[in-house]
Amino acid sequence: MSTYPDAPGHRNAETSIAAADAIAPKLGRLQRMSERAIRDAGENGLTADELAARLDMDRWSIQPRTSELRRKGLIRDSGQRRPNCTGKLAIVWVGA
Repeated sequence: MSTYPDAPGHRNAETSIAAADAIAPKLGRLQRMSERAIRDAGENGLTADELAARLDMDRWSIQPRTSELRRKGLIRDSGQRRPNCTGKLAIVWVGA
């Protein structure tokens, strides 16, 4: 049985567990797509919102992948910050 970050995380709530179970079959593909897009962005990197837009996917499906990839050591926080869709500053991710 896989565990986080190789399996989607959840908050031990029924709805969170259901969401994790639903995304599990797609997890590897989404992680690979996310890592590739972040690496392709080079030193400019991508925020989670920018990553979701680049992949033409919902932010809520993509943002958790950044946490998983960081935990795996495949991407890192660049130290840069850019505004996200709410205007708040967001981490800019780059390849590790």
